[in-house]
Amino acid sequence: MTGKAVAAVLTLLLISALGTQGKALARSAIELRCQCIGTHSRFIHPKFIQNVNLSPSGPHCKNVEVIATLKDGREVCLEPTASWVKLIIKAILDK
Repeated sequence: MTGKAVAAVLTLLLISALGTQGKALARSAIELRCQCIGTHSRFIHPKFIQNVNLSPSGPHCKNVEVIATLKDGREVCLEPTASWVKLIIKAILDK
């Protein structure tokens, strides 16, 4: 093959490789890393908590994560070993 033919073939291969690349997945609800950098262990009265999400440990994060959404919109990572947080987790799991 001549130099021009090789360049043309390589260009076609590059274009076809770009066309076959998978699209980036939309950001899913499950993050692939830990979401909590630090945790809050001081008591938060339940009347200020709107929602609580419990993320078990797994390949994405070695820690159990308890994320509370407060009524003012803030998200707070709670210390899962705190006694009052354990009561909240128990209440969620009992439902």
